[in-house]
Amino acid sequence: MDVSVIIVNWNTRDILCDCLRSVYEQTKDISFEVIVVDNASIDYSVKMIKEEFLNVIVIENSENRGFAAANNQGIAIARGRYVLLLNSDTVVLDGTIAKTVMFADAHPEAAVIGCRVLNPDRTLQPTCFMFPSVLNMLLLTTYLSKLFPKSRFFGREQISWWDRTEVREVDVVTGCFMLVRRIAIEQVGLMDERFFMYGEETDWCYRFKKAGWRILFTQGAEIIHIGKASSNQMKPQMVLQLKASILLFFRKHRSKFSYIFACFLVSFFFFLRVPYWLTTAVLSKQMKYSYLQTTKTYAIGAIRALLGWQALGFKK
Repeated sequence: MDVSVIIVNWNTRDILCDCLRSVYEQTKDISFEVIVVDNASIDYSVKMIKEEFLNVIVIENSENRGFAAANNQGIAIARGRYVLLLNSDTVVLDGTIAKTVMFADAHPEAAVIGCRVLNPDRTLQPTCFMFPSVLNMLLLTTYLSKLFPKSRFFGREQISWWDRTEVREVDVVTGCFMLVRRIAIEQVGLMDERFFMYGEETDWCYRFKKAGWRILFTQGAEIIHIGKASSNQMKPQMVLQLKASILLFFRKHRSKFSYIFACFLVSFFFFLRVPYWLTTAVLSKQMKYSYLQTTKTYAIGAIRALLGWQALGFKK
């Protein structure tokens, strides 16, 4: 088996159907299997799979176990030389999976391969990032990275100055399309399940690099990524989860001082936005409740960041 395609699903039935159809229609000349891990969806996703995609292996969870834990379940039964973590809100284009496998075969030093990711309108979606650091967090918190995206310094964390038109070694490949070599997984282990959602691929790539593997991007394969199909269903909680995952990365891999400073920066990020959203809520009539919820979320984030990662709900 060349590749095991693992898709984690949570209430994304219709776009999951499009994703699965694209995988089968666009994947030729290699042997593959598809494993869908369903995190207790209530939209009849599993029923759709069993009726329309008879070859798909389905793992049904009784609760939402999160992205990392669900992928680990799929990896545990995968038979491929590679595993491909593929989001349910993606569409595979023009033989991308086979092209990426061929690229990986030609680069045995690489543990992880990523490809070009496009928005639904075919504009470039900036995937691949640098590892979190105090400097990178400072640039993001102050929005300097957004103000000067073409700057190699200010745009460093998201590599926003790069047009993704050539092969490049990167720090992090995003989890929407992440081809991973099985022997590398056997060396460094599975995803850290303390990362419920967000940050798990960053932690994994960091561990691969520490073990001597490379993380590569190839421009020769493309997918469409809709983005946030699952996370938008719980948007306030996911805002907190994203920042909490960054703090967990700092706690695992950076110095104590860096972690403390990162907590301060995350708290500062949330605190700065509370007055704006509160004022917007007061002035708004139609969206008052939504804006108040956003204000509440940011206030909670500011307090929790100062209290540290355990207050953000992580396991020890």
